[in-house]
Amino acid sequence: MFFRRKRRTVRKRATTVTKHYLEHKELARTLILDRLEYFNQYYQLSWNRVAIRNQRRCWGSCSANKNLNFNYKILFLPPHLQDYIIVHELCHLTHLHHKEVFWDLVAQQIPEYKKALHELREIDKAGHSRLLK
Repeated sequence: MFFRRKRRTVRKRATTVTKHYLEHKELARTLILDRLEYFNQYYQLSWNRVAIRNQRRCWGSCSANKNLNFNYKILFLPPHLQDYIIVHELCHLTHLHHKEVFWDLVAQQIPEYKKALHELREIDKAGHSRLLK
């Protein structure tokens, strides 16, 4: 005789990381939308939606549908790195690649983007969680 086990639905408990994300998500959204509006005075681009996510590695992304996604941990970066990430993703609305024409567009607002990129890579090596402490 074969008995089927009844599946139990297990509620996931909110981890401290999830709580941290939920506590800071809307602050990050406000910061990002304000800076997008500021930089878009120059670029004059349009996008569909802005999502704030809790990602382990990625700081931001832009889809072919012109949706912008940002990591909530951007909130804990120095302002010049926040601006670099926001301008980087904003420029992807025009160029969905990292060819020279894309970097020229980024450099129009963030001339020292190479330095910012280097700093972000150093933070990535150390791990995003270092920012939260």
